[in-house]
Amino acid sequence: MIRVTLIAGGVGGAKMAEGLAALDNVELSIIGNVADDAQFHGLWVSPDIDTMLYTLSGRINREQGWGVADEGQRALNVLEELGAPVWMFLGDKDFGLHIYRTERLNNGDKPSAITHDIATAFGIKSSILLPTDDTIQTQIRTSDGWISFQEYFVRERCAPKVLEIKYDGIETARITDASIDALKNADLIVIAPSNPLVSILPILNIEGMREAIISAPAPVIGVSPIIAGKVVKGPADKMLSSTGHRADCVGVANIYKGLAQHFVIDDQDGALAGEIASLGIQPHTTDILMPDASNKMRLATEILTLFEASKGRAA
Repeated sequence: MIRVTLIAGGVGGAKMAEGLAALDNVELSIIGNVADDAQFHGLWVSPDIDTMLYTLSGRINREQGWGVADEGQRALNVLEELGAPVWMFLGDKDFGLHIYRTERLNNGDKPSAITHDIATAFGIKSSILLPTDDTIQTQIRTSDGWISFQEYFVRERCAPKVLEIKYDGIETARITDASIDALKNADLIVIAPSNPLVSILPILNIEGMREAIISAPAPVIGVSPIIAGKVVKGPADKMLSSTGHRADCVGVANIYKGLAQHFVIDDQDGALAGEIASLGIQPHTTDILMPDASNKMRLATEILTLFEASKGRAA
């Protein structure tokens, strides 16, 4: 059994998690992003973690890549009728999860314990871990000032130019013991094809996280979220470009310099492999698109093959 610890955001991370979790020889732990979390209608919502929970429990809306399948919006309709802002879509089933989480938080329970209990109740075999039990919230600076990530992503539909990104609370956040253990005991650490700026860096920048990864005996393999200069879903390419990074796989690899020993890129980006190698990261090319279950498992299998080959070279 190969113990894999996946560092992941929402949709792309959930696809990678689904592929790894489907393999019989993998014991999977996932360290998910909590910096997208925010309060709506008095309830604490954790979008990336919920996407992971819904995906691994088979509840996910496959067409959207987020939210719950066969969802209704009666509660949201009532809120709209009462004049509440409803730009953040929360379905009826979704509300049930948020009510449960918020009630537990109000009772003093730790977010990581609540997430563990939800995953268990949903029948998820993989471990879904929070990088911290402290509150971190990504903020985006636009020409009109600072707004929350959800305001930028959902309300503004990623339209404003991103001038700066910060993670409120990151200075005092502390890594969870479960995350330390998952990294220390891993045979392989994988950085999922998630937005590096708003999904992965809020995890990596928590005090103790980089040190735990660097000191872990496991190799680190990153997977590019960008193919031929474009993302499959989301604003990562625009955000990279507007914040001074290269909006391609080389730009992402550079962010993981010093952490990842290997970086998986798409066949279409093969011409950039040399630039990635110059960063001290070994590039590997394949088809990284994951449109369905078979391709998720294929890419996961190829990552494990790369892991086994790297062990052989190290020996």
